[in-house]
Amino acid sequence: MFDTPVDGWYTWLGVALAGVTVLGVTLGLPVAPPPTATDIATAVDATATSERDAATTVDVDAEAIRLTPRGVGVRGRGGAARATFQYGPVVQVVGGRLDAVLDGVEPASVFASPAALKTAAIEARTTEPEWRPAPRRLRVRHVTWGGVDVTLVG
Repeated sequence: MFDTPVDGWYTWLGVALAGVTVLGVTLGLPVAPPPTATDIATAVDATATSERDAATTVDVDAEAIRLTPRGVGVRGRGGAARATFQYGPVVQVVGGRLDAVLDGVEPASVFASPAALKTAAIEARTTEPEWRPAPRRLRVRHVTWGGVDVTLVG
């Protein structure tokens, strides 16, 4: 009456496998929430739609970022997210003369003419977007000069 039934080890094996499965699923869940791209897109859109020249910075809580003329993607330990700009296209700045304009230098002191600014913006837009390490802060600047209207992001 108090003996262990012969098929009892099957029950213990099943319980052990269920416990290991639950532990594996629990450890596989992300420990951090996925980063958000909507805050970045909102800041870019707000700056881009301003009637006058404007600049802003937005905090980035991600490990990697990918800017395209029409949107932004971010990746982190918790996953990935993407958001589309309502206004665009924007220009991703990765060094060069556009970086000086993004830093606040007047375009007239960096470029010979508005046409040169437009050409530089078009060239920067045509580079293939790629994942880059995310900065702590992303800079956004909307510039209008001589009929040229660009939004720089870097």
